[in-house]
Amino acid sequence: MDAAAKPPLVRALWGATHPGPTLVVTVLALALGLAAGVEPARLALLVVAVFAGQVSVGLSNDAIDGARDAAVGRSDKPIAGGAITPERALGVAVASALLAVLLSVPLGPGLVAAHAVALASAWAYNAGLKSTPVSIVPFVLSFGLFPSFATLSLASPALAAPWASLAGAALGAAVHLTNVVRDLDDDRRTGVRGLPHRLGARVSVVLAAVGVVAGAVAVLIGTDATVLGAIFFTAVVAVAATAVVLVLVRAPGRAVFQLTMLAALLLAAQLVVT
Repeated sequence: MDAAAKPPLVRALWGATHPGPTLVVTVLALALGLAAGVEPARLALLVVAVFAGQVSVGLSNDAIDGARDAAVGRSDKPIAGGAITPERALGVAVASALLAVLLSVPLGPGLVAAHAVALASAWAYNAGLKSTPVSIVPFVLSFGLFPSFATLSLASPALAAPWASLAGAALGAAVHLTNVVRDLDDDRRTGVRGLPHRLGARVSVVLAAVGVVAGAVAVLIGTDATVLGAIFFTAVVAVAATAVVLVLVRAPGRAVFQLTMLAALLLAAQLVVT
């Protein structure tokens, strides 16, 4: 990339954080904190800590994958396109991870431990687990812990209910199985062979949809029956079923990916409202 055409450093860094997922997870932390009744000052710390952690995860992913992304022509990514060096991005990623843990300290040792484990899990995925048959484990672990971020931030901290953790784990599994489907061909060209690559796109989408429905069932069973909860449960099942039907009758495409991700987001909403 020509030096004159390079975007400003901050914009390039932000573009390498995977802005969409970073913001979605941060907003989910805010919603779960509000639902759990975390007081405003503690909630603000939690949200900023989660944001810093997600910045570190996104940056480390693109920094480690910079050469691989460049090899498959991903010039849309700031590091692969030359807008920022992998070394600089990795340095900011490390600083962001440390900041995330430090911001968690005032909220108690429980949150510090949970956040540190989730970040270590995500970094382990970026550093190499993504190319192994257990690539799904970091997502199941990190997302399974995520509902506890809110409850551990309370003045009287506690782990989230088992049904909430199960729903979080199902959400993480679905995100991994579905998100990788878009990049299967590029990943194969660069030697990445995680669980979705070994299962194939069709099986991955079906398993993701089944996992989302299982998470929705856990939330429905674990909470008091409400009209709103039933509405979200029905929506999750309907969207997931539509994705499965589509992927069984034709080759997996963008519509299937979007439907499965929509089902996952509806599960996250169901978790929050219940």
